[in-house]
Amino acid sequence: MATLKEKRTCAQRCEDFGHFVWNSDNGTLMGRTPIKWVYISLYYVAFYIVMTGLFALSIYVLMYTLDPYEPDYQDRLHSPGVMAWPDTYNDLDLDIFYNMSDQHSWMKMSECLKHFLVRESPLRSVWDAATENCTQGHYFFQKKFEAPGHTKWACPFTQSMLGNCSGLEDPSFGYNGSEPCVIIKMNRIINFLPNNGTGMAPYVNCTVLDGHKNVGEMEYFPKNGTLDLSYFPYYGRKAQPTYINPLVAVKIHLVQEREAKIQCRVVAHNIAYQNFYDPYEGKVIFHIRASS
Repeated sequence: MATLKEKRTCAQRCEDFGHFVWNSDNGTLMGRTPIKWVYISLYYVAFYIVMTGLFALSIYVLMYTLDPYEPDYQDRLHSPGVMAWPDTYNDLDLDIFYNMSDQHSWMKMSECLKHFLVRESPLRSVWDAATENCTQGHYFFQKKFEAPGHTKWACPFTQSMLGNCSGLEDPSFGYNGSEPCVIIKMNRIINFLPNNGTGMAPYVNCTVLDGHKNVGEMEYFPKNGTLDLSYFPYYGRKAQPTYINPLVAVKIHLVQEREAKIQCRVVAHNIAYQNFYDPYEGKVIFHIRASS
């Protein structure tokens, strides 16, 4: 009959561990002689030095071959997205609902537009310097970095260009009544040329999808909702740190029930707007309602 394994005490276990750490009989430290520990330490030091060198070399080669001003691969974005302000988005849609008789309600919308326009505006000195290099109605091609700080010029877009929706004369942006303003912005794509470089400027066109009888008219600022060609092409944030997106403001005259569903699309031959998987590609759809 097999005997049971003798149970070892805590003192015996500590003695065994100490014997493992330093075996005076064999002169080993944790199972290896000191000279073997030196050899294995040198091996791992050399191994990690080589691995660190290879990693550093690969990062250096990668950074050396990258263009700091333009991404190497731009296959994801073929057509720009479109956004609208006030950006009161819910889970799925953009809903612009406000109460004309409730100051807190309509001021929430006007403050949103005011903060957006302040964020989008550069320094006046930058505007003045860039204006000399811009020609309206023509693409602004730049092969060299002639602007200060080894950058490229960016044509100015001032708040006053939004006319009656600039907030300069009417700080409420029409939200204290039934003529609210909505600002449309097309997102940036590096080296993108609207209409495939044909010289035709893109423009914003808004159509009523639901509630046609509730919309009297729509005014565009700048005129005809045009996004001038002088803002294209865009060369990237590092190349054009002072670039400002051209904007289009739409003043919507609401009548009767003062509620509608509107689609605003940036019209150009090479801007898609029927992508089922990206509802904001080339267009933005929003609900607007003014209660009293």
